[in-house]
Amino acid sequence: MIATQEKQSADRPWLDPNATPQIVIEGVSKAYGGFTAVDNVSLSIFKGEMFALVGASGCGKTTLLRMLAGFAEPSSGRILIDGVPMSGVPPYERPVNMMFQSYALFPHMSVERNVGYGISRMKMDGATRKSRIQEALEMVQLAHVATRKPHQLSGGQRQRVALARALIRRPKVLLLDEPLSALDKKLREQTQFELMDLQYKVGITFIVVTHDQDEAMALATRIAVMDHGKVLQVGTPSQIYEFPASRFVADFVGTTNLFEGTVRSCEPGLITVHCPETGCDLLVDEDGRFAPGQRVWVALRPEKIRLGKEPPSGARVNQLRGMVWELGYLGNRSTYRIKTTSGKLVTAFSQNERRTSEWAIDWSDEVFVSWDAEAAVLLES
Repeated sequence: MIATQEKQSADRPWLDPNATPQIVIEGVSKAYGGFTAVDNVSLSIFKGEMFALVGASGCGKTTLLRMLAGFAEPSSGRILIDGVPMSGVPPYERPVNMMFQSYALFPHMSVERNVGYGISRMKMDGATRKSRIQEALEMVQLAHVATRKPHQLSGGQRQRVALARALIRRPKVLLLDEPLSALDKKLREQTQFELMDLQYKVGITFIVVTHDQDEAMALATRIAVMDHGKVLQVGTPSQIYEFPASRFVADFVGTTNLFEGTVRSCEPGLITVHCPETGCDLLVDEDGRFAPGQRVWVALRPEKIRLGKEPPSGARVNQLRGMVWELGYLGNRSTYRIKTTSGKLVTAFSQNERRTSEWAIDWSDEVFVSWDAEAAVLLES
């Protein structure tokens, strides 16, 4: 047990109360005139993490990244890296480097020269400089295109050139602003794994800003969800997805069904919620922090739902009746929108496990929508 706990602390240092964060953001705010872009944010990020900042456009995530890079100073609060306050430290003296969304490659320079530009102001002899450039190119698997210009590369290759240029300075922290947004879906998914492998090899801390929740879920060790300049929740991808702390987080990360209601009764491990919009009570496996009469939201992920033409059986099972209102075929799964007898629309995902052109449940079919009490989460707001 002790060995297991030690391994968990090594893999997840945020669980170790004795672990020292590499980056500490303490009560940081940034205001532009009367507008507050970042509002009293506090975060601890540990060495070797792939930490993601996610949120809609304008939520403050890029402003926070720019303050880490030194391109903007906090209006209040402070940022420390390895225990050193960064206030007044210019970008070029910070142990960080930033990879921009546009990649910012020089079109007239070869790949080799673009990558080498990252160390152009560092004092070193020619042989060392050449060796560092070659090492960086090999790290991102681009040594074979060293003499090409950016316009002769694919989008994925240009992304890797920018990454090599950022890494060649061997920063302690690499900041990435929407690093994969310029890539198409398939290449983006492929590059996610390449980025994770590269981060593991170099062993430095990556902080990624993205509005793409799926990208953050795939890449990050932990995620901070932001809205209107505030951090609403910090957790691992599974914590953020399975146990959202608020209605906003549940709705922003992935797809979810939300049912508004009032707590009718509380028993150990089971709360009954009266939901007028479903026309019935819903059962949720929760306890402790709720009380009868409290206004709540039941959050239910679409993949937790079962669809059938016969009524479900068993205890602690919720069920609604309805009709297939909309149906979308996505290859690996089908998405159903069920209009219940109360008029509420419920989204359900069904995995397409068999090769067939026929749906077991089709347009306009009458169905039962069911899920276990353990499948849903109860939220206060």
